[in-house]
Amino acid sequence: MDVRRADERYPGGDAAAGIETRHAFSFGPHYDPDNLRFGAMIACNEERLAPGAGFDEHPHSHTEIVTWVVEGELTHRDSTGHETVVRPGDVQRLSSAAGVRHVERNDATVPLTFVQTWLAPLTPGGDPTYEIVHGIADSTPYAIPEAGALLHVRRLGAGERTAVPSARYVYLHVVRGEVTLGGEELGPGDAARLTHPGDLEAVASTETELLLWEMT
Repeated sequence: MDVRRADERYPGGDAAAGIETRHAFSFGPHYDPDNLRFGAMIACNEERLAPGAGFDEHPHSHTEIVTWVVEGELTHRDSTGHETVVRPGDVQRLSSAAGVRHVERNDATVPLTFVQTWLAPLTPGGDPTYEIVHGIADSTPYAIPEAGALLHVRRLGAGERTAVPSARYVYLHVVRGEVTLGGEELGPGDAARLTHPGDLEAVASTETELLLWEMT
């Protein structure tokens, strides 16, 4: 188990434009050859956008982009004609495939926080696709077969526990709250990278929300 703390993330964004980013992996000017990816995961960014702030149209390719809104509302537009508003409890996935362009903005009057994960596809190329699932349940993992990955959302009360998937690669991200995992205390923004974790449980100390990535 490799624990990475929230304050160890690489800072990014543009404070003057109302954009604050914290990168879990090597990104842009923060090049770290020892932190390029974990399993299929190549980025896990915590993004904060002030009201009216956002990312202008920009390109992506050969990447599965999965977004989880923590608070606020995210406006998404892309070059395949999709325009949606993503809210807490929704999972959004954009398969950029051979190439797509999109815009991400906070068009609301309150701050926006979201977690965005990038996964490397098993096979590059193809046509871009888009999907949004509203109000995903804890009991239903969200599959990204293009990357050989499953996303489990776990919402726990104080004292509740959840099993960690037993897979080749598991990435646990604490969205909110506090949990104990293998003797380590994890708080908001902390993450654990696990390989073949076996029988392991996360135990919540407070009301907690976790994102658990299971990857082959």
